Formats: sequence, C-alpha cells, structure tokens
Amino acid sequence: MPLRDHGSVTLSAAVLSFAVVAMALTVTPGLDTALVLRAALTRSRRVATATAGGIVAGLFVWGAAAAVGVSALLTASEPAYDVLRYAGAAYLVGFGVRLLVRALRPGPAGVGAEGLAGSSAWRAARTGLTTNLLNPKVGVFYAALLPQFLPAGSDPLLVGLLLAGVHAGLSVVWFALLVGLASVLGRWLRRPATVRAVDGVTGATLVGFGVRLATSAR
Repeated sequence: MPLRDHGSVTLSAAVLSFAVVAMALTVTPGLDTALVLRAALTRSRRVATATAGGIVAGLFVWGAAAAVGVSALLTASEPAYDVLRYAGAAYLVGFGVRLLVRALRPGPAGVGAEGLAGSSAWRAARTGLTTNLLNPKVGVFYAALLPQFLPAGSDPLLVGLLLAGVHAGLSVVWFALLVGLASVLGRWLRRPATVRAVDGVTGATLVGFGVRLATSAR
C-alpha cells in the first residue's frame, strides 16, 4: 500500500513497498505485454528485447518527471491530460490498424529481412518508448503514486529515478520471461499463418486500447 507518513519511512522500506505495487502493475496484462509478446512471437528475440528496452526507458522518463512534479500536470490540468490522451489514442489506433492490414493482406508472412535487420531493433525501441510516453495512464500512475514513496528529506529526483529503476528491473525480468517462452515456441509460432494471427490479435488489441483511451475518463 502507498506510504503516508513520509517522516517515519526509511528509504529501504519505501523501495520495498513500491516494489510490491510495481510488481502488481508489471504482471497485469496490458499494452506493454502485448507489444513485447508480439515482437517476440512474430519478429525476433533482438526486436522483442529492443521493444522492452524502449518501454523501460520510458519508465525512467516518467519517474523523473513525477519526482520533480512535471507529470503532476496530467492530474491538475484537464487540457494537458486530454492532449496526451488523444495523441496516444491516435498513435495506438494507427499502429493497430497497420497490423490488422498486414494480417489481412494476402501473400506470405514471416519474420524475413524486416524482422532481423539491425534498423528494425531501433524502430522497435522507438515504438516501445513512444507508446509508453504517449500513455497518460502511466504518467498519472507515477504522478499520483510515486510521491507517496519519497521519504522526508530525500532528493526527489534521485529517489524517483531509484524507484523507476526498481520498476524497470521488475519489468526486465518479466519481459525476459515472456521473450524466453516465446523463443522456445518460436519455430512454430513464426509460421506465416501464426504470424498473421498474432498480428491480427495484437492489432485489434491496440485499436481497443486506443479507443478506450480516447473515450475513457480519468
């Protein structure tokens, strides 16, 4: 549970308490899990790792922003929240539609050169980072929760980055498990028909996330 009496809380207690909350958030199925799984199942371990790396980098950005109060604008300013919400929704719907078109397009599908090219890893990392930063729900989570775990007298930025690092570490372990499982089943899962099915499911999921983000309240 969030900490309330900051003056009586040690840094180690804050870290452990935050880790419990962050673990629950990490393993809950959501957009990040869908993106990493899709990359692992239809592309390659390298691309999936890059996607996860972009998502983890976004956590540090949100952690720093929440620590210095920047992301608090999302909870205090309705227009700021709406701008980010609609931008994120448009990005997710556009990404999802592209995957749906790819899934429905006739012809062979597979990993191919696109999935294994070095530049694809950079694109995957940018996708993970952009998706994370355009998700106002993550910003609101950090803005509302992280300050409650800052011990009195501590440096907000340093502790914020430390807590974001805890969340990032848990995410790395979780993503590694997902990628490892997908790699074991990779030969079967990367068959053309399976790739189309994964793209179709992921695309529909992203469109659903985008529509829900655009139409949901805080």
